Amino acid sequence: MEIALNNQQLRTIVHEAAELGAIVALIHTGKLPPYLKKREAYRRYGRRYIEQLLDLGQLSIRGDGNNSAAWRIDRIEIEAIVRGLEIWRQL
Repeated sequence: MEIALNNQQLRTIVHEAAELGAIVALIHTGKLPPYLKKREAYRRYGRRYIEQLLDLGQLSIRGDGNNSAAWRIDRIEIEAIVRGLEIWRQL
């Protein structure tokens, strides 16, 4: 299957990939924390959107410890999902 891309679509793909690459590099160098608190993810991306991704099993939550520990969302995982959906919208 071959998909013809116009300049705007190609620009979007390169832009989103470059931003995701920059985030990954910042995480690996320690300049950006690798996890988001659930509250921060709600604030950035919207509570309904995050809960929908969790319900569909497309996003996973990790606990910091035992029962009362804070829940964390992997930053690379959520960023990859968000940027992938943006690319999909452009196609």
